[in-house]
Amino acid sequence: MKLPIEPPFPPMEARLVSRLPTGENWLYEPKWDGFRCLVFRDGDAVELQSKAGKPLARYFPELVERIRAIDADGFVLDGEIVVPVEGLFSFDDLLQRIHPAASRVNRLAREFPATLIVFDLLVDSDGTLLVNEPLASRRERLEGFARRHLPDRAGFFSLSDVTLDAATARQWLESASVNRDGVMAKRLDMGYQPGDRNGMQKVKKMRTADCVVGGFRYSESSYEEGQLVEKERRQVGSLLLGLHDEEGLLHHVGFCSGLNANERKSLVDELEAIIAPPGFTGSAPGGPSRWNTERTAQWQPIAPLLVVEVEWDHFTGGRFRHGTKLLRRRPDKAPRQCTMDQVWKTAPGRED
Repeated sequence: MKLPIEPPFPPMEARLVSRLPTGENWLYEPKWDGFRCLVFRDGDAVELQSKAGKPLARYFPELVERIRAIDADGFVLDGEIVVPVEGLFSFDDLLQRIHPAASRVNRLAREFPATLIVFDLLVDSDGTLLVNEPLASRRERLEGFARRHLPDRAGFFSLSDVTLDAATARQWLESASVNRDGVMAKRLDMGYQPGDRNGMQKVKKMRTADCVVGGFRYSESSYEEGQLVEKERRQVGSLLLGLHDEEGLLHHVGFCSGLNANERKSLVDELEAIIAPPGFTGSAPGGPSRWNTERTAQWQPIAPLLVVEVEWDHFTGGRFRHGTKLLRRRPDKAPRQCTMDQVWKTAPGRED
């Protein structure tokens, strides 16, 4: 069989919105916390393609083996690769798969095998191209495909949950489940639109936490030739956030850079007045990363006096995966009350 589409093939994308769309012709799915993946099976050839069009097969040999064992000569699926660890999807363990050493990838595949959560069928097992069919028809074909070809492989493949009920979708969004990253809303009457965002919307699940400010970084504009400019021209670039563990150590867990122009200037006097090492008594900010210049990696420790409430979406590997949004000051909150249990209760992954 020669597939009617081949990699790289741009997957359908979603537009980020603040509220779930409602009304007729909407289908809702959980937004899973993993790697988006298009699966191409053509005879013995199996290709796994990332959202960016890059090959993923070498990083997930256990999935390639299972896909090759499916009793169908060819098909194309759209789904999400996740790595379950003790019942939770661990983004840390998923990231560790992207490694150049095959021996390490194979070991991780044995220890923490990946699962493919499937939510769309682009080419059926009879070679029929479905991208122009409405989602309602594609979902029906997908469920039939799963009944025929996936019933005995539940440990490696599963169909994504779906609902037509907006109230159920809101419950998914508001629930404490860490495996769901939000909710996807898709038009039942639209075909699969490669690279387009018009037929699919996503609402991400956001959470809040009270954090201690353990340090700060100046903005890049605060440096000239590697030296700080005069105080009147300095600005705060980001706040470094910390949370206490059970032993009382303050660990660096991320940053907040979403400050407005007034805050960037006004915070300079306040923060410079309380500069005092060590800032963090547990894990501290590291050196430059691919996102930082040498200057922006420099940071100033401050006394643990300032508490802020921030909004975050992911916590993994002991850190907020993305930058957080500053919501407000919390002068009513004692710094020692800012503990890890705020995120451990809701965050997936193993703490090492």
